[in-house]
Amino acid sequence: MVSDCLSINEKNHLTIGKHDTIELAEKFGTPLYVMDEDLIRQNCRTYKNALDKYYDGRGLILYASKAFCSLYICRVAAEEGMGLDVVSGGELYTALKAGFPMERVYFHGNNKTEEELIMAVENGVGHIVVDNIYELEALDRIAGERGVVQKIMFRIKPGIDAHTHNFIRTGQIDSKFGVALENGEAFEIYEKAHAMKNVNPDGVHCHIGSQIFDIEPFCQAAEVMMNFIGDLKDKLGLEVEQLNLGGGFGIQYTEHDDPVPYDEYIRHVREVVHDTAEKRGVKLPFIVMEPGRSIVAPAGITLYTVGGVKDIKGVRKYVSVDGGMGDNPRYIMYQSEYTAVVANRAEGDKKEKVTIAGKCCESGDILLKDAVLPEIKVGDTLAVLATGAYNYSMASNYNRIPRPAVVAVCGDEAKIVVKRESYEDLIQNDLI
Repeated sequence: MVSDCLSINEKNHLTIGKHDTIELAEKFGTPLYVMDEDLIRQNCRTYKNALDKYYDGRGLILYASKAFCSLYICRVAAEEGMGLDVVSGGELYTALKAGFPMERVYFHGNNKTEEELIMAVENGVGHIVVDNIYELEALDRIAGERGVVQKIMFRIKPGIDAHTHNFIRTGQIDSKFGVALENGEAFEIYEKAHAMKNVNPDGVHCHIGSQIFDIEPFCQAAEVMMNFIGDLKDKLGLEVEQLNLGGGFGIQYTEHDDPVPYDEYIRHVREVVHDTAEKRGVKLPFIVMEPGRSIVAPAGITLYTVGGVKDIKGVRKYVSVDGGMGDNPRYIMYQSEYTAVVANRAEGDKKEKVTIAGKCCESGDILLKDAVLPEIKVGDTLAVLATGAYNYSMASNYNRIPRPAVVAVCGDEAKIVVKRESYEDLIQNDLI
């Protein structure tokens, strides 16, 4: 199994936490997202404990809410002492409604609207991670009009190769995010901000990409950023208080993935931060990191019901399920790989190569291609593993298909934390 929360019971059924997935499917219907809250909390504590250990408690782990955002997950993150990374007005609004402490919120995004910036300033967001000069000028004006000095940091492109899919590499100069070091624009924008009255540029931020398995790119990014902090001190007299190193830690989707233990990233980066701080004569900054996928993805699965099996002799065997690209668009976007289990015969003999297809009217609506599984029959329950991140949050109503419910299991309890959409929900904003 690709996650510690999964097992197989005496009925040969897949379980998540203490719960039989077949019973969950029967009770709540399919498609169904299921999240193990105990594992989510354990992952939060792994990161938090490592930061406390290696940085003497001088740091904050932010949960990157774009991975999975809801009132429920904001509450869990708050209870675990986490901060929150939001990237839109909608994510910020969700955090507000959940009662999340705004001083622990960092607001990202490459094209924040004026309304979003006003919302952030008026609600006391702790830090706004500024992306460009236009945003900086607008924010200085907005903060000044409200008599606020807003804490900010800039998103810096450190020029590091993250060794991941091109669509999720973000640290190179050719990226829509942030300002670059290579051409001098990063230093120039800090110089402008340092002279402004209504913003306080007390931190620097970088994020090099997602689903990264190598430690070295994170260490390289930390060294580059610490040297930039040294340059800001030497040339501007600017003392940087915070270093935000982003997230992007890889997880196991298939047996071929070999992720590094999460606390190992933090331990190795600490050595670079300390060594470079000493070389450059700067104080150790308060460290911020932003894991998202690695907190929730392993804790989530999606359950489907098999509705049809089509064996095209000598070509391909298609197994169709009652979900697809509407609830998991990652295959059609990235050709992402997953592991699947026939949940009602979890330890069956894997002897068939099949392609798991969704129900949308698109040839590319595929969940797994050429997966080797036990013989699948109509009516079986199929579980796709490690779907806790970027599945619900990227879900759509394509073909006017309602989005699934999200159920959280915690100990003996299983509860709905996001309701299943109805057909009525689909037309609630329509006008004739």
